[in-house]
Amino acid sequence: MKDLEQKLNYTFRSPALLENALTHSSYANEHRESGALSNERLEFLGDSILGLVVAEHLYRMRPDLPEGDLTRIRAALVCEGSLVEVAHRLGLGEHLRLGKGELVGGGRERPSIQADAVEAILAAVYLDGGIGQVRKLIQTLILEQETEKAAASRDYKTTLQELVQRESGKTLSYHLIAESGPDHAKQFTMEVQLNGEPLGMGEGRSKKEAEQAAAKAAVAKLG
Repeated sequence: MKDLEQKLNYTFRSPALLENALTHSSYANEHRESGALSNERLEFLGDSILGLVVAEHLYRMRPDLPEGDLTRIRAALVCEGSLVEVAHRLGLGEHLRLGKGELVGGGRERPSIQADAVEAILAAVYLDGGIGQVRKLIQTLILEQETEKAAASRDYKTTLQELVQRESGKTLSYHLIAESGPDHAKQFTMEVQLNGEPLGMGEGRSKKEAEQAAAKAAVAKLG
């Protein structure tokens, strides 16, 4: 755990909190006799703490933005994909305590498990060191990506729609071209068409994300 604490730049006064944050329900279910607890309650608390800290940061630091833009940026910062990026930077997968079934099924790389563990760690830091410590951690792990995430959160589908509506008789449609990967790590390829003709293509971890990527490619092409 020491190497993880070094990456977090935080040393737990109560190491049991960090251990709890890394314990998946599958492990807890297999080790009930030892009193192992899953990280689900910590994840619940961490989700709320993360949302509050990010929302307050955006409110204070981005007075120029309306509520809709703030909401999109916050969503990009706290979404599963963003938290999985954090987990990868921390090398969190190797520290997770998983049950045998999850281990065999690739649980260490499962996005939902990694994202939940990040939120659980935030809650553990909060309980162990207070709001100041968890603010510092969120600033380092997540808020320093704000500019990048703000750009990524742009609604390219709306932008594209506005571009093509400048002329009448223009119709956009999105089509699934391909999907690949295991159930826990699907990759989708979507194509946006203008009046039935290909205009842009994009990939993503969800159909909506792939649609945004396709729209982004189309906007760049038209621009």
